Amino acid sequence: MLKDKPWFDAALAWYFVTVWGSGFLATKVGLQHAAPFTFLTLRFAFGLACVIPIVLVMQPRWPAGRDLGHVVVAGLLMHAVHLGGSHYTQYLGVSAGITALILSAQPLITALIAVRWMGETLAARQWAGVIIGLAGVALIVWHKVDVREASVASLVAVTVSLAGVTAGTLYQRVFCPLVDLRSAAAVHFAATIAVLAPLAWAFEDMRVDWSWQLIGSILFLVIGASLLAVSALHTLMRRGQATRVTSLLYLTPIFAVGLELAMFGVMPSALSLIGIAVTCLGVALVTWRSSPSARSRNASTS
Repeated sequence: MLKDKPWFDAALAWYFVTVWGSGFLATKVGLQHAAPFTFLTLRFAFGLACVIPIVLVMQPRWPAGRDLGHVVVAGLLMHAVHLGGSHYTQYLGVSAGITALILSAQPLITALIAVRWMGETLAARQWAGVIIGLAGVALIVWHKVDVREASVASLVAVTVSLAGVTAGTLYQRVFCPLVDLRSAAAVHFAATIAVLAPLAWAFEDMRVDWSWQLIGSILFLVIGASLLAVSALHTLMRRGQATRVTSLLYLTPIFAVGLELAMFGVMPSALSLIGIAVTCLGVALVTWRSSPSARSRNASTS
């Protein structure tokens, strides 16, 4: 089967990293035309409109009973809490460096939780990779860290976002390991709209400055990120170690640097280039797998 091919996991991983890293720029564009909760309500309303025809035609198995509750919780954590927090952080004007640095703590937190409560065992090499990767991200975004722009509200928002994406990713893996991702997406989007739309109505004016830029950002974030990239993440989580998969998030700032260079001609600093090399080393240490022959030799000598 296609999913049993090693290159399939690699393709999913690179797709996820590329889209996730590009999503910050698309979000920045979208928030210039609508406030955070309003923008997210539009995003997931469009996402639901995309998913409904898919589930009607393909008729996937729907979660029911306790499984439905778990899918709702996972969706709210991943979308309403995580994206609501990260979007409000950007909306409040906190520096991109602080946001990226705090959110990049997810692999470290995931490793601590996975080892303590999920029965995962990490080699010393992997622990070193987690720490080295985080240090690399700090070097990449250091020139964008401006503590003067950080307020209590923005720090609370980005911390909530970090908690949401970490908890949502692990919750989906533990409590929804076999759910069909197509029907789950429909449930996720509907539950997120039910929470965010009232917040947009209560705390925002719900004004939308319609433009091609707004439509383009919504299309990219819905189809590329919320549907395909999130599904790729959950597929990888089902097939691999949680720490190994989430360490890929360290690579997303690298794509942000590449986009700045390609779209705006912003040359990365020498410190950022060093950070890119350090980050790649850290991710390699976490994700590297020994060959089957090496594993069998280790098993025979143990």
